[in-house]
Amino acid sequence: MKKKLKLSGLVLAALIVLSACARRNPVNSSSTGWDQLVYGFGRAIQWLSFGGSVGIGIILFTLIVRLALIPLYNRQIKSSQEIQELQPELKRIQKEYADDRNMQAIKTQELYKENGVNQWAALLPLAIQFPVMMALYQALIRVPALSQGNFLFWNLGENDGTYILPILAAIFTYLSMWLSNKAAKEKNAFMTATSIVMPLFILWIGTRFTSGIALYWAIGNAFQVAQLLIFHNPFKIIAERELKEAQEKEREAKIRRAKKKARKKRK
Repeated sequence: MKKKLKLSGLVLAALIVLSACARRNPVNSSSTGWDQLVYGFGRAIQWLSFGGSVGIGIILFTLIVRLALIPLYNRQIKSSQEIQELQPELKRIQKEYADDRNMQAIKTQELYKENGVNQWAALLPLAIQFPVMMALYQALIRVPALSQGNFLFWNLGENDGTYILPILAAIFTYLSMWLSNKAAKEKNAFMTATSIVMPLFILWIGTRFTSGIALYWAIGNAFQVAQLLIFHNPFKIIAERELKEAQEKEREAKIRRAKKKARKKRK
C-alpha cells in the first residue's frame, strides 16, 4: 500500500506535467467545460492578488486549496499509518502463505477487517486532488494575467533563472516525504528511492516550467510539511509507540514475576 501511495504521488506529478504541456491555449470567460474550471481558478487567483501582485494571489490561493484539502489529506495519511502499523503481521502472512496466494489474500483481508482498516481509503483523497491540482497548474499557464505576472524579482511567466524556487520546492518535497516515512515501523529500498526521486522530479519541473509553478510547489509543499508536523507528527507517533511498547514489556514482566511468586508459594 505504501508503494501505491508513492506511485500515486509520481503519477500525480506526471499528470500535472502532461496537463501543462498538452494545453497552452488561453482561457477566458466564454470557455466551457474543463477550461471553465481552469478560468475560474485563474479568476480566483487574480481576485487574491492584493496590490496587483500575482505572486501573493498564487500563495493565498495555494493555502486556501491546501486548507480545504486538509480533511482528505489527513484521512490519506491516517490510512497509510494504519497499514504501516500492520506491516509486521502482513509480512508474517506473506511468509506463512508464500505458496498460496489465494489464502494470502484472504488472510490479509481478514487482518484489515479485524483492525478496521480500509486499504483503499487513502486513494480516494488522491483521486479528488488530481483535477484540482491539474486545473490550478493550467490556470498558471493559460490565464494571461497570471502567466505574465511578477513577484519580488521573479517574472512568473518565465523560468526561475536563480533556481531559488525550484530548490525550495525540492527541499520541502523531500522534507514532507521524510516526515511521512519517519514513523514507519519498517522501511524499505523503495521508500528510500522514492524519497530521492520525487524531490529531484519536482526540481526538474521547477526548472523546466514557469516561476509561477515553482512558487506553487514551494508553498504547497512547505504547507504540507507544517501539516504533517501539526496533525501527524512522526516524533510524537514514535514516542507514543515506544511508551506503549515499554508499558507492554512492564505488564509482561509483572505477569512473569507474579507467576514466579505463585510457584514459590506452592513449593
